[in-house]
Amino acid sequence: MKHGLMVSSAGPNCRAGKTLSQKSSGISVLLFLVAIFVAFGSGAGAETDVSILTPLAHRALLLDAVSVGDRICAVGERGHVLFSADNGRNWRQVKVPTRSTLTGVTFYDKHLGWAVGHDGVILRTRDGGNLWERVRYAPDDDCPLLDVWFQDDRRGFAIGAYGLCLRTADGGTSWTPIHISEDDWHLHHMAQSASGRLYIAAEAGQIYRSDDGGDSWITLPSPYDGSFFGVMPLENDALMVFGLRGHVFRSEDAGDHWQQVPTGTVATLADGVRLADGRILLAGLAGTLLVGRVQNSNFEKIPGPGRLGVWAVVETKAPELICFGERGATPLALEE
Repeated sequence: MKHGLMVSSAGPNCRAGKTLSQKSSGISVLLFLVAIFVAFGSGAGAETDVSILTPLAHRALLLDAVSVGDRICAVGERGHVLFSADNGRNWRQVKVPTRSTLTGVTFYDKHLGWAVGHDGVILRTRDGGNLWERVRYAPDDDCPLLDVWFQDDRRGFAIGAYGLCLRTADGGTSWTPIHISEDDWHLHHMAQSASGRLYIAAEAGQIYRSDDGGDSWITLPSPYDGSFFGVMPLENDALMVFGLRGHVFRSEDAGDHWQQVPTGTVATLADGVRLADGRILLAGLAGTLLVGRVQNSNFEKIPGPGRLGVWAVVETKAPELICFGERGATPLALEE
């Protein structure tokens, strides 16, 4: 999933003054863990900073990944951007114009993609990831970006700490803050349903929905006051949210009503995917992997890649996965 560093001061696009004790839900588990890694030196730098190429980048902290045609792109600490063309067996790191931790990545097609991260940085590639340009850099705002999503090649959103939501209508060349809520909870993950509704999973049990392409947002009734790190639209108006302490909830009516789904774990869940066979896979801390069916949403735990946290998962050639997290990229055979 997409994670940032909590701070106690803010720039013009963020609200200042919240301390850890004032947050009713406290610092979220994933943000805190990433903050520990950031302390080793992956934060802001001069505008001439570029990532450092290292042969072990695929073993460093990786926070998000996405399929790009027949390749996989992964991003993480110190501005690492990597590609694999052989289902995660080998990785090629590319140089990008930042050393800030990157928390989210998306591609519209095999050529056009964006990555976001700490220092409010947004990167764009137009050639499939060989060359990247920095289209936004706002370290003084103290607002890490945590996720990025694009509707087409021009219209997109970047979301992050303290309720920050940025919108672009020109492919990411310029970004404008928009209003989501009167509160300033961290916005963790954005997704779109087949009907076109947009959803945001956020801190402190907050869930937001837009029925008009992001022009306006409503706060949905929440079934839980702990943080949600992911939202997964299902068929029709059904959707699922998941997050802190293994909590998963399902709605059949676009988030108006919720029912808890048992998971048998208290591990925080950070990411989820629909597998090629139709099953749902959720991943999180302590190497937790859960698999369930859409029809009944009952989950069972399956063997994961050790005990270290998994931040993101990508299905490659079924039934294989790549898990991304504290140990970098780890290919994993998935039992059918």
